[in-house]
Amino acid sequence: MAADEVITVRGDAELVARAGHLFAGVRHEFVCAARDLNTWSQPEARHAINGRLRAGGTAGVTVRKLLTPAALADEVSRRHLDHVTAAGGRVRISSAPLPHETIIIDGRVMILAGPDAPGPREFTVTTSAALVGGVHALFLAAWDNAADVAGYLSGDRPHLDDDERAVLRALGAGYTDETAARRLGLSVRTYRRRVAELMAALEADSRFQAGLRAGELGLTG
Repeated sequence: MAADEVITVRGDAELVARAGHLFAGVRHEFVCAARDLNTWSQPEARHAINGRLRAGGTAGVTVRKLLTPAALADEVSRRHLDHVTAAGGRVRISSAPLPHETIIIDGRVMILAGPDAPGPREFTVTTSAALVGGVHALFLAAWDNAADVAGYLSGDRPHLDDDERAVLRALGAGYTDETAARRLGLSVRTYRRRVAELMAALEADSRFQAGLRAGELGLTG
């Protein structure tokens, strides 16, 4: 790609064909920010790019992945992150929302994945120094405020009583407050108060985040 070039590709196959060589060219830093491990490309494309990374050699390369708690929702994802850290990569968990996926290679090339949509997914690839530098600075700020994955998982596990678990199950079922309160034999006001108390116990900023955090800690059973 020429300096300051911006191209848009559609679909994993075109991304690998037109930008896959950039992964083999990584020299000192590979950073990634994503909501979870399923946001960027299909398994075939991910394997192809991982293969190019290995072929290019990663000795001396700093690998950093910044993810949301959703990346810890299942055992397969956790094993993958264990592999990343065992290989020398660094993983942190951000409590703040993250984009669908952003990858920056050596502070000079950036790949942005668009949102899920009907048809092939859209990717933007750029070498614009201004764009790459700006997003890289935002990544570093988010990284500094995130928790190391090991520390995040080893945090204190809150104890939930039967009533709190019932509220958690109601949240997971997607009931309206009125329906959940009726099922639990509570007033809507009391139900909402218990939801707020549950969110505080799980250190969650939203009901959705509370569900994710409870899943990570094995509190949903």
